[in-house]
Amino acid sequence: MNETDLAFTPALELAQLIRHREVSPLELVEIYLQRIELLNPELGSYFTVTAELASADAKAKTELLTTTSELPPFFGVPISIKDLNAVAGVPCTYGNPALLNNIPEFDDGVVTRIKQAGFTILGKTATSELGSFPYTEPTGFVPARNPWNLEYTPGGSSGGAAAAVAAGLCAIAQGSDGGGSIRGPAACCGVVGIKPARGRVSKAPVGDRLAGISTNGPIARTVADAAALLDAMSGYVTGDPYWLPDPEPSFLTAAQTPPTQLRIAFATDIPPLGEADTNCQQGVLTTVKLLEQLGHHIEQKSLDLSGLVEPFQIVWQSGVAGSGLPPEILQPVNRWLLARTGTVADYIQAVYKMQIVARQIVAFFDNIDVLVLPVYLHSPIRVGEWAALSPEDTFQQIINWVAPCPLANATGQPAIALPAGFDRNGLPISVQLIGRPAAEATLISLAAQIEAANPWNKDRPAFAVFS
Repeated sequence: MNETDLAFTPALELAQLIRHREVSPLELVEIYLQRIELLNPELGSYFTVTAELASADAKAKTELLTTTSELPPFFGVPISIKDLNAVAGVPCTYGNPALLNNIPEFDDGVVTRIKQAGFTILGKTATSELGSFPYTEPTGFVPARNPWNLEYTPGGSSGGAAAAVAAGLCAIAQGSDGGGSIRGPAACCGVVGIKPARGRVSKAPVGDRLAGISTNGPIARTVADAAALLDAMSGYVTGDPYWLPDPEPSFLTAAQTPPTQLRIAFATDIPPLGEADTNCQQGVLTTVKLLEQLGHHIEQKSLDLSGLVEPFQIVWQSGVAGSGLPPEILQPVNRWLLARTGTVADYIQAVYKMQIVARQIVAFFDNIDVLVLPVYLHSPIRVGEWAALSPEDTFQQIINWVAPCPLANATGQPAIALPAGFDRNGLPISVQLIGRPAAEATLISLAAQIEAANPWNKDRPAFAVFS
């Protein structure tokens, strides 16, 4: 196996290679750091590369291999952390260059769990400013690009994480999703992204975040890798305002267990925001045809989100005001969002309305197990495509693009984005599965069945393949 093959090897397999002493943590870190040095200047997937910290950690783990066999599940496997999450001693910019000297003294709860699982952190991946946008082009940073076609975006706000996974600049990645920010980048970059159920992954050290619409989750090249990272991320931390019990069996076990026959609905439109384009429809229809061949019960069943659009926007955009950053250092769209933020009463009323609609959406699942939707309503945009638009027009374009995603954030239901082929521009096509509340295991089992029938892990961007 050459270095490129190792860089694209699934994280679970890398963990086994390390356990069997076939490769060392230090060797792996050196491979990924070399690839980051060569490819990141053009790809823009990392804001900060923690080369010295990663090398020191990998060296210590390599030495530890000679003295113990009791190892955590991902011992020595390299991972990236999105730059909206705190890692002690590493800059956390939130996609704003004014915060380059913001050095947290603590780890976020999800980072603590990632370290406990044995991972070695390579650095902090690129995000849109404050995680606000489905593209990753913050002022003062190199724009993140899609490794399958560098003219296009890798999505956002976890754009850097998805690009890094797709290009072999980390084995696996942590991301976060408050309106599609894991699923969208996973779709744009042809990888797997899971938005877990509300309460599955702690938001420690904070508790509630925008009425629970945002959560951390995994981005990976395979369903099993994503499931195993979700196992590592999951769990209650003292003081969490909502939580779920540990899954029994594990999510990794779910990825290894075929599903029973499921009742699956699908749609290619999101009333009142429109119909998916040809590529996004193809992802849904191809997947639905495969699921029918696999023995599942399929029906077309549209879900009208008219009542969700306005209250979700109000709750979501309140995150800009919640950042506490002054308007003069923000990008124009975030500055515009900050200026139009209403009163506390407006926010509370929007939360009430969103929660009422969320109950109606969850009730839609009383007679189905899984809903298949596009991830976005149209294919990835080019880097800088919306740069000349007014903030108001940009925001409307964002709403129309990401329309299939926010419903799972509003309800707290789990969702997963999966590769489903490529379009004529060489860009990935994807599909989204949304499950019942707390039913990640069902989604993961179904996703693994789809992957087994149509494996995608052998596909590699030409940009990222070299000897």
